[in-house]
This record gives sequence, C-alpha cells and structure tokens, in this order.
Amino acid sequence: MSFSPSSSVQAAREELAARLREIRLEAGLTGKALAGKAGWHRTKVSQIEHVARPPSRSDIRTWCRICNVADEAEDLIARLRDVQGGYVEWKRLQRTGLRHLQESAQAEFDECRHMRVYCSRVVPGLLQTTEYTRALLGLIQRFRDLPDDVESAVAVRMERQKVLTEGDHRFAFLIEESVLRYRLGGTEIMAGQLGHLLTAMALPSVALGVIPFATTRIAAPRPDFTMFDAENVQVELPSALITVTAPGEIAIYAKAFEELAKMAVIGADARALITSAISELG
Repeated sequence: MSFSPSSSVQAAREELAARLREIRLEAGLTGKALAGKAGWHRTKVSQIEHVARPPSRSDIRTWCRICNVADEAEDLIARLRDVQGGYVEWKRLQRTGLRHLQESAQAEFDECRHMRVYCSRVVPGLLQTTEYTRALLGLIQRFRDLPDDVESAVAVRMERQKVLTEGDHRFAFLIEESVLRYRLGGTEIMAGQLGHLLTAMALPSVALGVIPFATTRIAAPRPDFTMFDAENVQVELPSALITVTAPGEIAIYAKAFEELAKMAVIGADARALITSAISELG
C-alpha cells in the first residue's frame, strides 16, 4: 500500500498541471504557442505541465485568458491555494512562537467528534502531562530557535485537554511501545507521564492501544498523524506539517490506522506494558 505523507500534495499538484494541459489542448495550442502569446520563456509551459515549476495565480489567469476559459481561472486558483496550504514548513507555522500555533489549532479539536491519533515518537498531545509538554516544547523551541513562549504554549495545550471530558467527542489513540521507553524530560517526568496514561485510558471517551515491540508486524511504523473525523488528516514531518484533504488519501490513512490497531494491545495488556515501562525507569 502506498503511504507517502506528501503523496496527496503531489497528487494535487499533478491534477492542477493536468487540467492546465487539457485546457491548452482544448484550445488547440502548442506549448510554444501558448508561451509566445503569454510572453513567457518557451520552456515555461512544459515545466508547469510536468510539475517541474508551480504556476502563480497570474500564470493561471493568463493561461485561461489565452485559452478562452477565463471563467475557470478562479476555480484553478482555489486548487493552487489548496496545494500551497497542504504542505507548510514548521518554521512558517511557528515563526511567531509556539503559543500561537497551539491556539490556532483549538477550533479543529473542538469541532472534531471522532479523532484518531497515531504516534511513534511522543505521547499524543491530549494525553500529555504539564511537565512532559514543557519538556517537549522546550526542545522544539531551542532546536528551531523560536521566541521563548513555552510556558504560555503549555497552558494552551493543557486547556485543550478539556475536550477529553467535555462535549460529544471520541478519541482513539495508538502509540508504539517506543513512546513509553523514550525518556523525554528525564526519569521523573517520564514516570509522571506514564502514570497519567494509566489514568487517562480509563476515561469513557478514550481508547488507548499500544503496539508492542514484540508483535509480528503487519504494517511498518508510520509518521505521526491525526485524523479529524473524515474531514482531514494532519501528518507531522520533521520539517513540515502536511494536511491531507483528498477523500482517497484520507481513506489510505484510515486503512493504515486499522492495520496498526490490529497489532495493538488494549485494556489490561496495555496497562501491563505501561506499568513495565514505569518499573524499568529505576
């Protein structure tokens, strides 16, 4: 199964390029002729159609005007916005600090009714303790050389956790056993965090599964992702946040989540893994 985090973004770019090519062909123009009428370099049309160069909004309007479909330009520009918004570098999202990023995500959490979260590196944000969040955001702030608003960002994330006990929400969390073993913030912080997982998994709205190291894998570990209902998926890469909105791509993530869930243990078995990780902290 194909599961590239950036595949939906690439697919959107290819679809936009394909539609522009169709428009040119329907107008009976060669690439060279279109470039000439637009006053562009002769290779520009080919580069756009082969997804080697993204079109600008002005390019799209010019393309559609020359091909006598000016009324289609705004729809194509809307597609371009989707492509540009689908892949956003963390340095752009976090340029004003971590608190603003935490606040900007709040509405999506409030509106989501069924959230599915997979994490292979860190404890999901909704299940983090204050100390663990402070340690994690502190690492991010220092690594990316961001304004130091860690404390206020921590407060926003802690406030967000109200969705676990308020309103009509359901949460399914899947974590790799590695999440239990990484000593983020040190032994004391991890002990508190693991103890909090034992408490959180008892909440009526929460289902928590842990994928053991010893399991026979039917699916490889994935990049961390969060599914907001069937509306979108957010995938976290080291350099960027990818938002997936294409139904076909969302279906791939749903299938991946199901495969990962088949390998997870829940209930008493999950508690035993967490308890074991606590005992090994020493």
